Amino acid sequence: MIMAVTGLFFLGFLLVHMYGNLQILLGHEAFDEYAHHIRTFGAPMLPERGLLWVLRLGLLAAVGLHIWSAVTLWGRANRARPTKYVAKRVTYGGFYSRAMRWGGLAIAAFVIFHILHFTTQTVTIGAAHASPAARVVDSFSHWWGVLIYVVAMIFLGLHLLHGIWGAAMTLGLNTSFKRAEQIRFVSILVVTIVVVGFLIPPLGILFGLVK
Repeated sequence: MIMAVTGLFFLGFLLVHMYGNLQILLGHEAFDEYAHHIRTFGAPMLPERGLLWVLRLGLLAAVGLHIWSAVTLWGRANRARPTKYVAKRVTYGGFYSRAMRWGGLAIAAFVIFHILHFTTQTVTIGAAHASPAARVVDSFSHWWGVLIYVVAMIFLGLHLLHGIWGAAMTLGLNTSFKRAEQIRFVSILVVTIVVVGFLIPPLGILFGLVK
């Protein structure tokens, strides 16, 4: 239940984050204004970056709970069958189960890189920029920078595809075969929106659609 709820919380964050990234399609000024409003949202009731820190702390707590539940469930599964199968069988569920575990580690590594890249600029692709829009455009003007994000979105898509389905099962939404099929359809639809939405800015910049 903890994994399902925190996973859906992350999904909501991803949709908002994706919407923000798409602002770059409106131009540098629109994206910089969006980034500025995030830092000053709620002023003067909240200090500058106050909302950002609330979100960061909430995400950090959710990440901790999500990882804790993943490790707990992984250990529980191993204790349930300490002896491996004699013959390995590649199954639909087994593939996504492994994709969830190792994909989760890959996503965690990417998130650390993403923060070091865009938030702190400890790691730069291209030059360091004070303007968030210039930072994004310069980074995605390099093919290898775009490749990193494409690979990350593949891992994210696989993780979400099984994660949304699993969360719906955990929350008891699969009340019938028809409902289960609807959940599968919604999972595919949401994952498609998230992955495509996140890839539009880097690919658009790389191929010159965003200057």
